[in-house]
Amino acid sequence: QVQLVESGGGLVQPGGSLKLSCAASGIIFGIYTMGWYRQAPGKQRELVASITGGGSANYDDSVKGRFTISRANAKDTVYLQMDVLRPEDTAVYYCNARRMTLFYWGQGTQVTVSS
Repeated sequence: QVQLVESGGGLVQPGGSLKLSCAASGIIFGIYTMGWYRQAPGKQRELVASITGGGSANYDDSVKGRFTISRANAKDTVYLQMDVLRPEDTAVYYCNARRMTLFYWGQGTQVTVSS
């Protein structure tokens, strides 16, 4: 049984930082591309950042220079360091594991950026 469990969300003021974690189980973690998506109220889910098993990362233009995705294959965990947060970053953030036609999702963690 595949499980992706996110943690680290919360309420933060504009300009602040949060670090999200996603612990995976039930998959051979190192061969999966891991991603972070987000979904704001009334909007479609969008890809924020992804990282291959070898460590190559990609980012949406809206978060480049502010967010950093990383992974610890020995811990089956992927991270999203979010700095200089803006109100428009407010959303539910979802962890995703992808390999070919296989797609798995976590349950999501709420991030709210507000003063």
